[in-house]
Amino acid sequence: MIRSFKLSLPFVLLLVTGISRADEDYFDSDGVQIHYLAQGKGEPVLLIHGFAANYQYQWIVPGIFKALAKDHFVIAMDVRGHGKSGKPTDPDKYGTEMVEDAVRLLDHLKIKKAHVVGYSMGALITGKLMVTHPDRVLSATLGGSAVFPEGVEQPPFLEKLAQSLEEGKGMGPLLAAMSPSGKGNPSSSRANYFNKLLVGDNGKALAAVVRSWRKLGVSKEQLKANKVPALALFGSKDPLKESIDIIKEDMENLKVVMIDGKDHLGTYSSPQFTREIRKFLAENAQKKKKTKEKVESR
Repeated sequence: MIRSFKLSLPFVLLLVTGISRADEDYFDSDGVQIHYLAQGKGEPVLLIHGFAANYQYQWIVPGIFKALAKDHFVIAMDVRGHGKSGKPTDPDKYGTEMVEDAVRLLDHLKIKKAHVVGYSMGALITGKLMVTHPDRVLSATLGGSAVFPEGVEQPPFLEKLAQSLEEGKGMGPLLAAMSPSGKGNPSSSRANYFNKLLVGDNGKALAAVVRSWRKLGVSKEQLKANKVPALALFGSKDPLKESIDIIKEDMENLKVVMIDGKDHLGTYSSPQFTREIRKFLAENAQKKKKTKEKVESR
């Protein structure tokens, strides 16, 4: 007789990725506990996930963490308000504090500089980090979102999203905004699935996160002065791909790659997404850049 049993997500992740609890840790970031995972050897790569996700869903399940850890020291953090990190409900505890969490994590691990890869909200954080702490960033990958340009009005659905989360109604406005053109609003069953999986009882903290995003704005002058190599990775069906058009003429050192046929929720799970990141990291490896500089100086 064969007994049926259910495998927990952490156990499945251990079987599939080889990641153990011993690689997980926490540190205190100005009073907020930040949960992170670190594994591998080589140049450091910091991964910053998107809104309402966590590092497991964003980076481990699609295999991105494992692929990068083959030849890099990879750190994935649960952004405050998400995953196993602390979840304050005051918007002032987010915004640029999410950027400083990344810097404090690098300090905690005694890392001077790292390649930083962000997706969606993580890209907003990465973009702000790139211009406020360029001395800590070897390269920046902006997946599924560009930076928030100062002076540009935020999409109106963000206020609806914050209100919906505060009222316990979930992230319907976000799912509707992220649906490719012509597909209409998501079904109630799909919305309920994402609300249960990603929101749960964390609506007020996530609403505070949304209300803080305006503090992640980047000026045109900062974009023009950028010296950090940057890659923008978007799906061709992602409604947010238009955000790169607003800044690409002003932003120095920016490379744009579109992944054909992918929407916002499908881009990061595409094998091409991981391939493009690995290629970009190789092109901007510190050792390779130093060798090139020596050759050019002769």
